[in-house]
Amino acid sequence: MATKHHDNVDKQFGEQAEAYLTSVVHAEGSDLVRLAERLFGAAEAKVLDMGCGAGHASFIAAQHVKEVVAYDLSEKMLSVVRATALERGYHHMTTRQGYAENLPFADAEFDVVISRYSAHHWHDVGSALREVRRVLKPGGKVIFMDVSAPGNPVLNIWLQTVEALRDTSHVQDYSPGEWLALMTESGLVIQAVSQDRLDLEFSSWIERMRTPDVMIQAIRAYQHSAPDEVQRYYALQPDGSFSTDIIFIEAIRP
Repeated sequence: MATKHHDNVDKQFGEQAEAYLTSVVHAEGSDLVRLAERLFGAAEAKVLDMGCGAGHASFIAAQHVKEVVAYDLSEKMLSVVRATALERGYHHMTTRQGYAENLPFADAEFDVVISRYSAHHWHDVGSALREVRRVLKPGGKVIFMDVSAPGNPVLNIWLQTVEALRDTSHVQDYSPGEWLALMTESGLVIQAVSQDRLDLEFSSWIERMRTPDVMIQAIRAYQHSAPDEVQRYYALQPDGSFSTDIIFIEAIRP
């Protein structure tokens, strides 16, 4: 089952590698500014970017640290990252392909592990976080950024449903409480958690994933039937655009 899921993730994102490189949602954001602030002064660090996608977090890291490994399941994504890194002169950036749950790296190899908009696709986040702890040096830092689910069941099921209709490789957006539990159980110590909002423009959101028409119609029908509290919370617009929570988590390996 896990292998089938991983194949699906690879197919979904491999076909859309260029779209993710040029996506404003992925290329910009206050979370990238915050990431740069956290990496400032870490000139000797070796950084792993898990589920790097088109490499936006990797490129931010490359401006501040000694070495970056961009890691992803999709070889097509990684080829886009390699080409862009070359264009930008980031010769201290390398790529590796593989699963989040089984990292091909030595124990205590990295000073920092980062991940942005990837964990909601992972088959087993708990296993992946235990791998993160393993490859981190003692005192090493973890910085994760992702879409965040609300704790409220009605709001949560709505978000998970539109995500899954849009993208069949979606597994789950986790709430802040779930993130705290997952990281703590993996042996990481959380230092800070903050949340922000992310505006998603509907047409580019579905085009990026090449969502089939039948699924787009289902999303629109589901949006139209959403109760008032859902429409308010997600700031649902007539064209289908909406706003969701994102989370920025910092932790260390003790």
